Amino acid sequence: MILSPMRYKSYTWPHNPRVYSIGYERKMAVHKTPFGLFRLQDLGRTCRVMEGEGEFVGEGAYAQFGQLANIFYNGGPGMLIHPLWQAANAYFVSLRLEQEPRADYVRYSFSFWEDDSWYTGLATRVSGAGQDGAPQTAAGNQGGGQAAWHRVVQGDTLWALAGRYGLSLEEIVALNPQIKNPNLIRVGEEVRVG
Repeated sequence: MILSPMRYKSYTWPHNPRVYSIGYERKMAVHKTPFGLFRLQDLGRTCRVMEGEGEFVGEGAYAQFGQLANIFYNGGPGMLIHPLWQAANAYFVSLRLEQEPRADYVRYSFSFWEDDSWYTGLATRVSGAGQDGAPQTAAGNQGGGQAAWHRVVQGDTLWALAGRYGLSLEEIVALNPQIKNPNLIRVGEEVRVG
């Protein structure tokens, strides 16, 4: 199986990191009660933590790491598109060299924390855009305040559709909350493009 490359903001990995992990956590509190009993209180889930490690190999490996470090320094959340995970609006929290780098080999690790405030506002941003929310017609109708849709054909990707319709990847993902993995769109599926 050929996987699409991992992307974050404007950076695309030349090849996917070797190791991936996602951490889910729920915070709990324990309250003691009389007679040696206790009650548990669910304080809610915390952010997903997406971590991994990889290597840059070959000529310009250290320069490739430098490009990734520049994205880290930019700050603020961005869209993390992973070939297997659900896309997430995330903060780039850590980037670490795992050994002394060489010009042709750099081993690194990274960590992203999901920002769920983007999702909580998603319903508001999407619901206000269309008249009735139902697909109107095929691609290209962006006038008149009605939603515009594109029917996916063989070879389409969200990345390419965003460029074709003058949207950023973040905008097209926000318009299509029904698409859980932006790397998987199916032929015949309706994608909102305006």
